[in-house]
Amino acid sequence: MSSLEQSIKKYARPFETEKDLSTIIEAIGDAKIVLLGEASHGTSEFYSVRAELSKRLVLEKGFTLIAVEGDWPSSQQVNHYIKGYSEGKEDVLDVLKAFNRWPTWMWANEEMADFILWLKEHNVKSEESQRVGFYGIDVYSLWESLDEVITYLSKTNPGSADLELAKKAFACFEPFNRHPETYAMSSINISEACVDEVSKLLKSIRAHEDNYNHVQEADLNLKINAMVAQNAEEYYRAMVCSDDISWNVRDEHMVEVINEVMDYNGHDAKIIVWEHNTHIGDASATDMEAAGMVNVGQILRLQNRKENVYSVGFGTYKGTVIAAEQWAEPFKIMKVPVAMKDSWEHAMHAAGDFNQLLIFDDDNRHLFDNWIGHRAIGVVYNPEFEAYGNYVPSKMGSRYDAFIYLDETKALTPIE
Repeated sequence: MSSLEQSIKKYARPFETEKDLSTIIEAIGDAKIVLLGEASHGTSEFYSVRAELSKRLVLEKGFTLIAVEGDWPSSQQVNHYIKGYSEGKEDVLDVLKAFNRWPTWMWANEEMADFILWLKEHNVKSEESQRVGFYGIDVYSLWESLDEVITYLSKTNPGSADLELAKKAFACFEPFNRHPETYAMSSINISEACVDEVSKLLKSIRAHEDNYNHVQEADLNLKINAMVAQNAEEYYRAMVCSDDISWNVRDEHMVEVINEVMDYNGHDAKIIVWEHNTHIGDASATDMEAAGMVNVGQILRLQNRKENVYSVGFGTYKGTVIAAEQWAEPFKIMKVPVAMKDSWEHAMHAAGDFNQLLIFDDDNRHLFDNWIGHRAIGVVYNPEFEAYGNYVPSKMGSRYDAFIYLDETKALTPIE
């Protein structure tokens, strides 16, 4: 047995029931930002275990904010549903169908439906200050966010300068027929593209934010949608220049939204963030750093005191997963092969072929800081080729504060 396997065997604990999560809950302590990862966007257990951890953080630690790697407008429909802002009696499955951008299965799945129902029931029984909110922090919804801004301002302030700026921004993007790739390619030959329009819109809304109604978080919704428009424009423009630059724009945007949501909810706000491991595991402990890439986990660690940010990575040895063979193609249930030899997941399995929890702390981090491949599965996945691009060289002890290892996992259940 290798020294790494011996260290895992010494420090990892069996994860047999939900009660075993107490080890992580205790280690989280008084952290205000808890980052919960996943090794794929299509694994049932990653969602269900994150849900159980989140429930306990809500009930035992007073967390009231949940942020996910999803679009802001779609997530707002969930937020309105669980907070009772929605009119009429909506069904949770219909609410989750708001996530209609490919890959829809990321959030429109039965595992999420169960969790959203729990959040709604919790909020019904809670005082207003303890009700949990649900927020999307991703950058993709350029047109949808502009739609939201124009719709809101048309109803509440039809003669405002902000509405005119929003219409001007929309008109700038309108020729591209809601195709981000078309705008991205065209922006190469357009002087400043639509930068000025979205920048002026956000600046004006920030300047006038005291004028907007805060009922049902309308002011926050307006501001974040304007922010999405500005940052999405930058993201799509960066796409044609460099994947690394566009990655940084996206993760910096997600941090900006997290901070805005926390600031909006006051000094004592506590937030749980659900994202892929590649976003929440500190990029400076991976080969991403050599490429000049940063991520949410790294930035939040730099912005906050050490004890205020806690990240939990996830991984599996084998099983099944929902993914697609090409971008925008229909999803499939795919087999996840056993982890490659000399990978982190292979070492976890060799140390014990059962579910495990591992806490990294000041006493043991150095034992887990040798470089090793750590499997990452995206929404596009080709299992037969995973040795050529699905393992991220990482120093696991520095990348995360804790790790949840699930020896065999199954695909999640999308809502058709």
